[in-house]
Amino acid sequence: MKKATPYKISSISELHRLFGLKKPDHPLISVIDFELLKFGDNEIWKSFYYDFYCVACKKKSSGKFKYGQRDYDFDEGIMGFTKPGQLFSVTSVSDDTVSGHMLVFKAELIRPYPLGKNINNYGFFAYSIAEALHLSDKEDVIISSLLVQIQNELKSNIDKYSQDVIVSHIDLLLNYSNRFYNRQFLTRKAINNDLLTKLEQILNDYFNAETVSNKGLLTVQYIANEVNLSPSYLSDLLRNTTGQNAQQYIQKYLIEKAKELLTTTNFSVSEIAYQLGFEYSQSFSKLFKAKTKVSPLVYRHSFN
Repeated sequence: MKKATPYKISSISELHRLFGLKKPDHPLISVIDFELLKFGDNEIWKSFYYDFYCVACKKKSSGKFKYGQRDYDFDEGIMGFTKPGQLFSVTSVSDDTVSGHMLVFKAELIRPYPLGKNINNYGFFAYSIAEALHLSDKEDVIISSLLVQIQNELKSNIDKYSQDVIVSHIDLLLNYSNRFYNRQFLTRKAINNDLLTKLEQILNDYFNAETVSNKGLLTVQYIANEVNLSPSYLSDLLRNTTGQNAQQYIQKYLIEKAKELLTTTNFSVSEIAYQLGFEYSQSFSKLFKAKTKVSPLVYRHSFN
């Protein structure tokens, strides 16, 4: 049976219509109270995506949400972030009261502003829902206040300053979210230490396997899959705990492994490159020199 094509919700006006809400106050942005949402029995909720950004802050569950291949049950207060084109679905919707807000805005709203370029720097728009931001009570007050301020601004008379004020509030909201995510990385230190131990084991197993040359060069996506995290979340977590993103973390390990092979074996540089998953030895030599300031051969000869 052919899989159904995900439904594209193109505009904020369409989203309001699907939720049974009145028309939005602004065509490019809306702050929606979760208490007012009505999913109904519409089949589109089984597989859909937005053509706009969404920042959701919820405190109670109204159903099982699937994002990508993961299920997440919103049983507690969390924030989730999605960007245009990200696929997700809602199933098993309950009639329980839900509190919180959902901010949705089109890219056109922020495009004339620095945020239009900087928004791609917020890695959490690429996190999975299972990597949501868990807010403390104080953080929840700050986020909720900003969302209400945006909502109030939209309900006021629109003037030439309105868009500047609204975008500045979104900018502040995302900056706070970034700060709170960094706090979340730090407060989960024990979990992060367990993750680092697991990463070391994954790297050891990968490079010690006889089939590593057939697997190719180790990628961020591979280790992210192994630890059940999105590549973006893994990189940000590592950056906050080790000072290196996931790619740098892999490269550091790879260089250390290369140094070991260069000093303890008689393998040629090409053979070592192949063992480490490189298709071309030149690529290995270039990376090695970039990280150590010397070529693989010079490094080997310095131990003879």
